[in-house]
Amino acid sequence: MTDPNTLDAFLMQRRRLMGAGLAAFALPAMGKNRSGPATTPDAFDTFVAEQMRLANIPGLAVGLARGGNVRLVRGYGYANIEQRRPVTVDTQFHIASITKTVTAAAIMQLADDGRLTLDEPVARHLDFPLNNPNHPTAPITFRELLTHTSSLSDAKYYEIDFRVRGQDATLSLSDFLKNYLVPTGSVYSSDKCFSKVMPGSTWDYSNVGYALLGYLASRIAAKDMRQQTRERIFAPLGMHDTHWRLSDTPRRRSVIPYDVIDGVLKPLEPVGFPDWPAGMLRSSVADFTRFVAASANGGTAQGVRILRSETMAQMLDMQTPIGLPDWLTGQGLGWMASRLNGAVKPNHWGGDPGVFTAVYLDPASQAGVVLFSNASASSQSKSAIRSIASRLLSVDAHG
Repeated sequence: MTDPNTLDAFLMQRRRLMGAGLAAFALPAMGKNRSGPATTPDAFDTFVAEQMRLANIPGLAVGLARGGNVRLVRGYGYANIEQRRPVTVDTQFHIASITKTVTAAAIMQLADDGRLTLDEPVARHLDFPLNNPNHPTAPITFRELLTHTSSLSDAKYYEIDFRVRGQDATLSLSDFLKNYLVPTGSVYSSDKCFSKVMPGSTWDYSNVGYALLGYLASRIAAKDMRQQTRERIFAPLGMHDTHWRLSDTPRRRSVIPYDVIDGVLKPLEPVGFPDWPAGMLRSSVADFTRFVAASANGGTAQGVRILRSETMAQMLDMQTPIGLPDWLTGQGLGWMASRLNGAVKPNHWGGDPGVFTAVYLDPASQAGVVLFSNASASSQSKSAIRSIASRLLSVDAHG
């Protein structure tokens, strides 16, 4: 989810925000950078601390990359307030819907390999039938899934809480999709699992669509997409603290997500859900800034290429389909675009109760920024995230 308005619309459905803000905290403690010593308080650190105070953000990690290299990673505040455990650059955050940019990259790697083409029907790769019952002869394509124009609807998805608290989901991705998309499925609804519009015609954000992309990637490569991404994205980029499963994520290094219930700050349990390609990744800012570095730099970071430059450019080529909300300026392949401090930037936002994350790219300067927080989104935190992202890009541009 990429924009404040987009985030509100979707989080209030499946991932409802349970409070308008968080209790105020004192000046956040600063975490440690990759080289070990505590970061020196400077103008940027002071600015971030003030933004966190104004927005009541308990813990924050930020990263910045330029030219395919990580330039800065820092942690602020607390991963666990009760234990006063600080956020460091290696602290694990649930990155929520930013996961979709990784799923899109995995699909585009397969396209680079010649294993699929973006405009072919995806049904030929599935082990179950797929068509919109309102338009049974109109095929659904990879491009449509990537751009949220597939006509797969999340309406039924928002009525059902598929999450499992404190552990990974027991429902498999395969069963989730077959129950949702096949007429004999346990939650199938022709009116709520598919929209009335023709595939390819109208923008409609779809978590189910990205779940299907992950399933397709697994079938086409004959290897679970989680393993594919570990081998082809995470390991080459040195991302050793990025995990698809809760069971693989060290609790002692993970943030506690926080929300406000009846005006009281409450810790929440982490959640698992079956549609993992749409939003299940956990990562540290030290790790994910490497992926963002590649995304902002034509598919290459630190001398490692994960996508062809032409493919990365295609992912960031923004279109304006019918139905695109006015808070977005464009939709790419996995990435979206909206304004940041008056300038259009490719980006993606993510959120769950107790989670609020954002990444922004500036391809013109090969720069990208990452912001992870462990509190539900509020109007104040949305403003703070935008302000910090803008300041990061400005600081980097001027050295």
